[in-house]
Amino acid sequence: MLDKINQTVAYIKGKVTITPEVGIILGTGLGGLVREIEKQEIIDYKDIPNFPVSTVEGHSGRLIFGLLGGKKVVAMQGRFHFYEGYDMKQVTFPVRVMKFLGIKQLFVSNASGGVNPDFEIGDLMLINDHINLMPNPLIGPNISELGPRFPDMHKTYDPALMALAKEVAAANGIKLQQGCYVGTTGPTFETPKEYVYFRIIGGDTVGMSTVPEVIVARHMNIPVFAISIITDLGVPGKIVEVSHEEVQKVGAMAEQKMTLIMKQMLTKL
Repeated sequence: MLDKINQTVAYIKGKVTITPEVGIILGTGLGGLVREIEKQEIIDYKDIPNFPVSTVEGHSGRLIFGLLGGKKVVAMQGRFHFYEGYDMKQVTFPVRVMKFLGIKQLFVSNASGGVNPDFEIGDLMLINDHINLMPNPLIGPNISELGPRFPDMHKTYDPALMALAKEVAAANGIKLQQGCYVGTTGPTFETPKEYVYFRIIGGDTVGMSTVPEVIVARHMNIPVFAISIITDLGVPGKIVEVSHEEVQKVGAMAEQKMTLIMKQMLTKL
């Protein structure tokens, strides 16, 4: 894997002039944040050696380098999912590459289904913990140059970054929920009893991404900030038929608030 990472990093460094300080992964319908990035340098995934190609509607498939909130960033406009048929090493490969490109923090966003009865569609939720119901991306031989065999996960989501997000949200009058994200393989949306189960085991939202990338980031000791847009509800009495298109639509409506929070956080880092 190290050879592949180095090959990919060498290619990217030959195409861009920006050395990123912060990596950003944008979820379903949340690619609009890139409009705020200044001095953009763009590479399509299909042109990057060893990179998968995003196959999901709402995921553009581009690496975008530039300035956001005065910080040098690299943003993934479109991520990879286990349900697309990629293995976990492929799903998380871009996080490895971003680390080797120089990032010091990782910001992650996603769209998810709320199972907390206090949540409403369109809410933003600060992810303060997760429950992983997917194959762990660290299964297999450990590469010590990347991180330890048994990485600690008791502070998976960085307390200082969470505190900064709350400060920014409060200053801008933005309601910010917080809670635990349950990561599942998908691609099916959940059954009513699955929603009940996820709530019983401690979940506040459920989705099909994020957790693998976060685990790999923590394996490499990258501080993580993650935020979720509640695009549908898995609460008894509020469960309705869900479509990918509806998830994209709600995500796009809420992403302005998410973008503002991320941009102002970067300004204050």
